[in-house]
This record gives sequence, C-alpha cells and structure tokens, in this order.
Amino acid sequence: MIRKEPPHSEDLPYRASSSSTSPHVGDNGGTKRLKEESEYEVFLSFRGEDTRKGFTGHLYTSLVDAGIRAYRDNDELRVGDEIGTELLRSITQSKISIPIISEDYASSKWCLQELAQMLKCRKSGEQVVLPIFYKVKPSQVRDPKGKFGDAINAHKKNLGQEVVKEWEEALNEVSSLKGWESEKIDDGYEATLVKMVGIRVMGELKRLFDLSVPEQLVGTDDSVEQIMSKIDANFNGTWIIGIHGMGGIGKTTLAKVLYNKLFSNFENRSFVADIRERSQHNGIVCLQNELISNVIRGSEVSNVDDGIRVLKSRCKSKKVLALLDDMDDTTHLDALVGDGSWFKVGSIVIITTRNKSILDKVRASHLYELEQLPPNQSLILFSRHAFRDDSPSGDCKHISHDIVSITGGLPLALEVIGSYLCGKTKATWKDTSEKLKKIPAKEVQKRLKISYDALDCEEQQIFLDIACFFIGSFKEYPTYMWDACNFYPGKGIEVLSLMSLIKVSKGGMLMMHDQLRDLGREIVRLENQKEPGERSRLWIDEEAKNVLESNKGTCKIEALCLGYSRQNRWESDDEESYRGEQFNEFTNLRFLQLGNMNFTGDFQNLLPQLRWLDWVTCPSHFEIVNFHPKKLVVLNLSSSEISEDWGGWGPLKVATNLKVLDLSWCKNLRRTPNLSAFESLEILNLDFCSSLEEIHPSIWYIKTLVSLDAFGCHKLEKLPVRVGRMEESRELPCYDKLAQLPKSMGSFESLTRLNLSVTGIKELPEFIGSMKALETLYANGYKLDCIPNSIGNLTSLTHLDLSFCSSLREIPNSIGKLAKLQVLHVNKCKKLEGLPSDIGELVSLNKLYLEDSGIRGLPESISKLSSVQCLDVRGCKNLREIPTPPLSLTALHIDFRTPSLPFLSKLTLLQELTLFNLRPLECLSEFPVRLLTLHIKPSFSLDDDPRDLEKRLSELIRDKSSGRRELTGSNWTNADRIPRRREGRREVTGSNWTYTGRREVTGSNWTDTDFIRSRIFISYQIGEATNPTIAKSSEEGDPLFDEAASPGTLAVATSSEEGDTLSLSLSLSWPYKFRRPNPAIAKPSEEGDPLSLSLALSPSL
Repeated sequence: MIRKEPPHSEDLPYRASSSSTSPHVGDNGGTKRLKEESEYEVFLSFRGEDTRKGFTGHLYTSLVDAGIRAYRDNDELRVGDEIGTELLRSITQSKISIPIISEDYASSKWCLQELAQMLKCRKSGEQVVLPIFYKVKPSQVRDPKGKFGDAINAHKKNLGQEVVKEWEEALNEVSSLKGWESEKIDDGYEATLVKMVGIRVMGELKRLFDLSVPEQLVGTDDSVEQIMSKIDANFNGTWIIGIHGMGGIGKTTLAKVLYNKLFSNFENRSFVADIRERSQHNGIVCLQNELISNVIRGSEVSNVDDGIRVLKSRCKSKKVLALLDDMDDTTHLDALVGDGSWFKVGSIVIITTRNKSILDKVRASHLYELEQLPPNQSLILFSRHAFRDDSPSGDCKHISHDIVSITGGLPLALEVIGSYLCGKTKATWKDTSEKLKKIPAKEVQKRLKISYDALDCEEQQIFLDIACFFIGSFKEYPTYMWDACNFYPGKGIEVLSLMSLIKVSKGGMLMMHDQLRDLGREIVRLENQKEPGERSRLWIDEEAKNVLESNKGTCKIEALCLGYSRQNRWESDDEESYRGEQFNEFTNLRFLQLGNMNFTGDFQNLLPQLRWLDWVTCPSHFEIVNFHPKKLVVLNLSSSEISEDWGGWGPLKVATNLKVLDLSWCKNLRRTPNLSAFESLEILNLDFCSSLEEIHPSIWYIKTLVSLDAFGCHKLEKLPVRVGRMEESRELPCYDKLAQLPKSMGSFESLTRLNLSVTGIKELPEFIGSMKALETLYANGYKLDCIPNSIGNLTSLTHLDLSFCSSLREIPNSIGKLAKLQVLHVNKCKKLEGLPSDIGELVSLNKLYLEDSGIRGLPESISKLSSVQCLDVRGCKNLREIPTPPLSLTALHIDFRTPSLPFLSKLTLLQELTLFNLRPLECLSEFPVRLLTLHIKPSFSLDDDPRDLEKRLSELIRDKSSGRRELTGSNWTNADRIPRRREGRREVTGSNWTYTGRREVTGSNWTDTDFIRSRIFISYQIGEATNPTIAKSSEEGDPLFDEAASPGTLAVATSSEEGDTLSLSLSLSWPYKFRRPNPAIAKPSEEGDPLSLSLALSPSL
C-alpha cells in the first residue's frame, strides 16, 4: 500500500483564506510520516561518456534556468551492481523522467536499471517518461544491433539471461514511446531540441505547479480582474501587489487564483505559505531558504543576514513571481522582500496580510482591500451550507437574511454557521440568531465558537487535537489514539466535517482553516494564560521545553510536542536528552511527539496513559530503564538509527494493544524484530528500509494485520511462508524481487487490492481465485504470461489491469463470470490475439481498453456488453474490422483503415469518436445524434491535401448534421448536455449566460474575458485540441479575435441588423502551412437577445 504525499492544503469552497497547513504542523504525525516532498521534478538518465559535457549538460542547464529542479545522474561515479536508495528515491519521486538514449547507453547496467525503474513508475501512473533518442533510431533500441546488441550480449554473459530480459523489455517499451529523435529535429541542431524539450517539460509540470483553489468560488473573479487591470507590464521595477483584510475574508484564495493566472509568464516562481505561523515555530531563516531554493536553487543559509545578502545579490537577474502569504510583521518584509528592489524589473510579488502598515512600508504598487461579501453573495454561500441550495427554503427566508446580515459577509463564518444550522430545528435557528446579535461584529472567533460550544465533549477533544497537532496529517493514525481514548472518532470526524470545522480530503488528510486553528489554540491557551504547564496541550517548542526543564509538568497535560518543528531536525547532531523524573507529573499524557531527542533514567510507573509515541530519529542506543507503555497504540520510529538489535524492542513488548508500527526509512534495519507480542497490530510500515532483507516469521501470528508496506526495500526478496495468517489484510506489499506469492496467501479472504505491477511474478497462482473480496488487481508488467481459470472466482473484482503483459497469449473464458468487473485493461499485450467469447457476459463492464495489443478480431458477443461506454482499439495493427458494438457506447476509438462503419448511426449515445479518415462518415446518412468530439488521424501523405479535407468536412457538416442545435433558457453553462434537434438552432435566450458558472454577461457588449465555447469540435491528432472562443467587442464590423485559441484562429464580425443571430461556422486552423480564419457573424447584443451556435470544428495544433 503506497501512499502518495498529498498536495498543499485544500482551500475552503468559497472566497476565504485557508493557509492552514503550516509545514511544522503537517509534519507532526497523523498518519504515517509522509514521504518527504520530492527534491527533484525531472530525472535525467544518460551515458556520461556520450553526452555529459554536450547535449545533456545544455539540457540540464536549460531546465534549471527555467526554474525546474532537475537531477543529473552520472553513471561513471557509481559503484556496485544495484541502484542506491537515494538514486531510487530520486527516480521514484520525480514527476518526469528523461532517458537520453545514446549509442553507448545500453553498455551501462546502471542506465538500464534506471530505465527499468522509470517504466515501472510510468506503469503505476505516477510518472511521465519522455525519451530522447540521441543520434540513434528507436528501431535500433527496439531490436538491438551493433553496439546495442553487443552490450546486451555482454550483460547476458556477465549477469545472466533473467536479469537482462527485463532490460530488453524496457528498451522495447521505451522505443515505442513518443519522444524525440535528435537527428530529425531541425537537421540535428541541438539548441532547437533543448528548447523543445524544455517547453514540453514545462507543459507537463504546469498542472502540478498550479496552486489548489476551490472549484466553486463566490465573488472572486471580479476581484482578480480588477487587480489584473492595474498591472502595468511596462512598470520599471518590481510590481508589489498587497492584498489586505481581516482573517477569514479570502485573501489567500484570491492570491492563489491571481498567482495561477500569472504563472505562465514567469520562469522563477515561489509560494511561501503561512508566514505568520511558520516563522513562530521554524524561524524566518526557514522561509528565506524556501524562497532561495525556489528562485535561485541556491544552498541553504544559516541566519537571517546571510539570507538577505543572498536574496539581494543573486535575485537581481531573476524575473520572479512570488506569493508571500499571511505576512504580519515588518521583520518578514525586511527578510524576504526588502525595499522591493531585490528582483529583476518586471517581477511581481503578491503579499497577503491582515496588517496594512506592512504594505505601506514596502510602498506596494497596488493595494487591494478585500472586503466582506455583499448580501446577495453572502446569502448564496450561507444557503449552500445550510440548505444545500443557492437560496433558503420558504419558511427560513426571513431568519436566513437576518443571520447573513448579522454575520457581516465573512465567508468562513457564513460556512461554519450555515453548516451548523443545516437540519436543525427552528428553535436552534432562533437561539443562534440571538447569540450572534450579542457578539460584536469584529469578534470573529466568538462567532465561530458558537459551533464549537455545540459539540460534545469528545468532539471538542478531537477538534483541539487537530488544531494543535494534526493539521495536514492523515486521519488514520490519530483515529487509533482517539478510539483508544473513547473519543468515538468515526462520529466525531463526521460531525466536525459536516459543521465545516474541519475538511477531510479525498485521501483522508485533515485540514483546518487558520481562523479555526487559531480558535482551537486560543481555547487551550485560555485554560491557563500564565502557566503553560496547566494547559492540556503543548505544541510550542519554547513552552514545552521550559515546562520539562523546570519540572513544571502537571497531570493536566494530555499532549506534548517537542523538537519536531525545528529546521533540519532530521540532520541535526545536537541531540537533547530528558530524564525520567522530568515526566513524574505527566500522569495523563496520551500523546508524546519528539524529534532528535533521547530519554534516560528510570521511567518506572511513568506515562501510564501514553497512547501515541512519535520518536522520529530515535538514536541507536536505548538508555531508558523500566519503560512500560502498556496502553501504547501508535509507535512511530521512522528515520531512526535503530536495528533489529535495538535495546528498546524488549521493553516495548508490553504494548500488546499496539495498532501502528512505523519503521520507514530505518536504513540500519536488516531484519524486523520479533513482532509476536504485538498481537493487535494492524499497520506495519517498512517503506524505504534500504537494508531490509527479511521479515521475521513472527508476523505469522498476527491475525489482525491489514496493511504491510515495503516499498523501496530492494533487498527484500520474499515474504514469510505463513504470511497467509494475516486474515484481515486489505492490501499486500509488492517489491521488485518478489517472484511468487506464497501458497498461504490463498486465505487472504479480506484482501481488496493487489498490486503486482512492479514484481517479478510470471504467472498468477491458482489459489488467487480464493481471494473472494479482491476488488482491484494490477497484474500489468512484462513478466506475467499466464492467468489461471480460477480468476473467474473473483466475484468482487471491479478493476483488472493486464496491460504491458507482452508475453500474455490468452485470457481464460472464466473471465465471463466476473459480474462486477467495470474496467478491463489489456493494452500493450502484443501476443494476445483474441478475447474469450464469454466476455459478453461481463454485464457491468464499463470500459474496455485494447489499444496497441495484438488483437486480430473481437468476438460477436461484445454486442451483449450492455454497460460498456468506452471501447478503445487504437494501435491494434492486426485488426481490420469490428462487429457491431453495444449501443451503450459513448466513446469509440478506432484508427485502422476501414471503408465503412454502418453501425455508427445506431450509436445514439456516442459523444466521442476517433477514426483514421473520413470515409466511414461519408457512408452514413447522418452523424450520430449526440456526437460532441471527433478525432481524425489523417496520414498526410503526398496524396492528402488539407484543403480538400477541409472541404469534405464542411460538406459533411452541412449534409450529415441535419441542421443546427438549440438550447433555450436564461442560463447556459459549459457542463450542460444539450440534446440535438433535427431543426432549429442552438440558442440562448435571456439576459444572462455563463461559462462554467463564472463569467456573466448582463449588458449589451461582450468583452475579451467572455467565452462562448462550441459544443462540437473535430481535432486532428497533431497536438492538443482547442475549442474556438468568441471574444472582444460586439460593434458592427469589429473583428472578434480568439485570444484563447491557437494562433491563426480568427472570428470576423460583419454588419447586421437587429434580430440577427451570432453563429460559429466551420473553423479550421492548419499547422505550419495553412492559417485559416474562423468566420463568425455578430451583431450588437441587447438584453434578451438570442445567441445561436452552429456546429464548429477545431483541429488541434
């Protein structure tokens, strides 16, 4: 079970700040410690002798100069036969891998190992691989000859056939990937290739760079457009935009939207979040190092003065886009921005703050005060949470208006109070309204505390724990502690989420708005304002350290975190130590989290209530006497120096209720200890234990284990023989060298997910059919060549992935018994020539992917697949025809030459279609009635004239589409499904129409920010598809330029009379040789005028 590191904290779904996941808190344990953010975005693999000083050096420099964190491997500097842990980590965590395959690439076993690892990551969907064939052809890589062949034969002789087979398969796969051949790019001019690769990499990373913002925003667009209109591109200096306003008003969200809008114009970018919170815990130097790392990729500094010197001297030549979030002190300004002259002319720095005086000091180029939402938008936001609608219900309209008016347009308060009142009685509504009237308008926290006061005691404890320790953590680990403390976490988390006091991401991460975080911490602080030792929770280093060192601990302290928030805590050599007597009074401590610390002395009868011990970077020596944490349920020893002989294993055996044991990144651990004492263990994490060779057989006795992670343990070759006693396991670990599954695994009756994609398994065992609960099976990879008949017994299976099984020749008929199967992948199975006839029995199958397989024909029974919506047979070179597919299809992808496909007209639900050419369409009486997208893959041979193809397309539209399409109503969004009619036009009547629910036109003119998307387009597979838009003014005779679409696409307005309609006709833009206009007819628009769109075609460029 491999958990990905989550993205930055999610914003609340309205115009509000949510800079809530400060890194020091996010690192504080929740779930297993998150794998650290990837240091690199792009991994370069190359043969040093061939390209290090030439092409690779230029490409690396170009990527780094563009602000991309690139790893440049050097195979000449490594020794040994295996990829090291750090190198493996760099490959695995990179977003993009670029193998630069040169003439001698295959002579390096390390290069081949890297390539194999890249492709494993690609198959798991976690990485993009972009190969460069440097002065070699893909065919030379696919069928090794010459130096390639000699190198492979030499490896076989030295390392053995089995090892090299995986490398041969990797070379074969990479040769089929879309990449670049250096000699075909601009006649081998390398500078052009470097530029092309850089552009492609930036495009792939763009979506990853965008900051997370809510999908539904209320009132943000107007603010963004107002700020954008003030930015002067010719300004001779750094443009500083200051966004100020009260907490919870939406400053961070507005700044993120603005940042994303400006992103593509800058090579050097940085988002520094939660400055106010993080500076208190990690210091300003930590923030300076983040800015230095993002902008100039420089080494870390150790003090503020050095940070100022580095930023001031080395950013002069950098045009920078920086978002500095929640700045509240002039010291932050002095350390990160200075007087605004540190960056190159044209830079933009966005600052959000509650303290306007900071912006006055820096002389911000533009100040924007974010004010409260107006009444109409406030009511919409409140209603969405109180009524799950955009307006209040009839009998609550009056009191809803009252509450919205009292709340004062603060988005956070509107959401929290609305969520609290959802489903409540009228009496509760009236009581809440009266309480709000008594609270002064500016006292936001008191208003929010109304919802906190309504919580049960247990729910309040969970809320305070999250506010102090678990923001940015997964809920899984703390849930074990809360359950052991009888806080009923299932109910508690649900209530907190429904009341909008917390957010839980799709992956289970706990989030909280900074205003609510501050509320929770203030509640704890007010337990005793003068004596931290009299409070229930201590999370500030200075306070926790003072309580311990002065022996001021009391029985009131339930949770303590110390040393976890320090910069470089993992690498620090300054280990601190605390004695047993310093914990004498901590009789109710249930949560203890330490970083780079040690315990000494006698702990007899101490910490009797301890449920959670987070001892990251634990030292190899154990100096505690009489340590007996009998109630421990979560133990995190990750990134520690411990081994199987560590002295702490014996004392910890008393923790028979232990549920979670995290040993990830323990590089000295060669064998797990005897775990039989932990009879209640459910989660064991061994990820990236690079020296681990064996898991102790005692795991056989643990019947409760449901999760065993061993990713990155490249020395681990097998699981214990009797691992099948893990009767409740839901997932199974997988690793490179696993060659077969133990027979005992047939008793995995609770297993729901099995991923064998990165293993060496060649055939699925017969006993796999006994895994009755299995829902997802990933068997994709090069090794698998046999599937047993027993696979038909997997009655719960919904997702089966057999892609890239290049040796697989047959799928058994028993697959027809999988009544719940929804998705089947058999793409890239080159030796698979057919599907079983019983495939028609898969009544739940929704998607069938066969692309690039060896399929020669499809069984007639596919017409019985009544639930299938997507059928993809692209790249099936042996396929020449297909039988009538099921009428349920909404997407059909075929790219082989065929004169006709008469069944197309019968596919009344079809919305997306891929064809090799237009011939099948020309044979139809009319287009499928719901067709929205048509992809054409023309050969562009010498006989093909794009102008002729354009003409034929135009005629097809005229003759086959049976008129235009119509929509009548006052609102139209991009997501609407518009049914086709045989006559009439697609028409919008009314004063308002919207695009994706955001942009609105209410007057007589369109502006260049208003979009009208065509509902049908045809794309040519030359690049990415674009839809034409209509923009600009609507005066008679004005051109309507399409600024969002490709160059050369143009809409022309002509004079018209009142009552005329605006329509998009055929739009085609040809790359390189042809630039075709996109004509449109327009008129001055008045309120209530109709808008009609005809069928539009947009080839991609």
